[in-house]
Amino acid sequence: MNASDRTPADLLRSALAADPARPLVTFYDDATGERVELSVATFANWVAKTANLLQGDLAAEPGDRLALLLPAHWQSAVWLLACASVGVVAEVQGDPAGADLVVSGPDTLDAARACRGERIALALRPLGGRFPQAPEGFADYAVEVPGQGDRFAPFAPVDPDGPALMVGGAAFTAAELVARAREDGAALGLGAGSRLLSGRSYDTWDGLVAGLYAPLATGGSVVLCRHLDRLGADALAQRVESERVTLTV
Repeated sequence: MNASDRTPADLLRSALAADPARPLVTFYDDATGERVELSVATFANWVAKTANLLQGDLAAEPGDRLALLLPAHWQSAVWLLACASVGVVAEVQGDPAGADLVVSGPDTLDAARACRGERIALALRPLGGRFPQAPEGFADYAVEVPGQGDRFAPFAPVDPDGPALMVGGAAFTAAELVARAREDGAALGLGAGSRLLSGRSYDTWDGLVAGLYAPLATGGSVVLCRHLDRLGADALAQRVESERVTLTV
C-alpha cells in the first residue's frame, strides 16, 4: 500500500490502483444463507455512489455527524468509506438525536427517528434489496443509490487531521484511523494477500479494524461473517478452506 495514504479514502484509492479485481469484502449472513463477494473495484463503485448520495442528495458536509446504526455488513463497510470520502464523521451506534444524519437498518428504525436531519434506511436484504415499502420518514437506500454517479469528487478536500470516526467511546481522526489500522494489521500478521475471517461486531474498534480497516490498510481482504454463531465447527472449517482464509478472529 502507499505509505503516503492518510485517510481511509486514500487507502481505497491505492487498493484500486494496485489490483482492482482482487476480492476486498466477502460477506456471509449465516441466518439467511447470503454470500456476497465484492472486488476492490465493485466495493469502490458502491462507495462512490454512496458518497455522491451523501454529498449531493443529503447535502452532507465535512464535519457533519452521521449516526450509523448498522450491524457488521458489507453495506456498513460501504457507508464507512463513503463517510470518509466526504469528510463526514461516522458515529457507529451513535445517538441519532445528536447527529446531523442517520443511517439505520430495519431493527433500529424507532431509535433512528430521533434524528432531526436526513434519515436513510437499509433493508439489509440479500443482493442489496429494497424494502417492500420505504419506512415512514426514511429514504430507502436501495432506491436512492443506484442512480448516483460512479465517480466521486469531494467538494472540499478531506482533512486527514479532522474527525473521522467514533466507535465504542473512542474518537479517531482520519490519519489516526489509518495509522492504527496499519499498526493493528501488522500486529495481526496481515499483509498483501491475507484473508482474515471475522465474526466480530462493528460496534467496537476491534471489530471495525478486523472487519474492514486492517485488511484494507495492508493489502488483504476480509471474510465478514454475520451470525457466525449459527455455523457449526465443521461448516466453519469448510468455509476457512474454501475461502482460503489465513487468519480467523
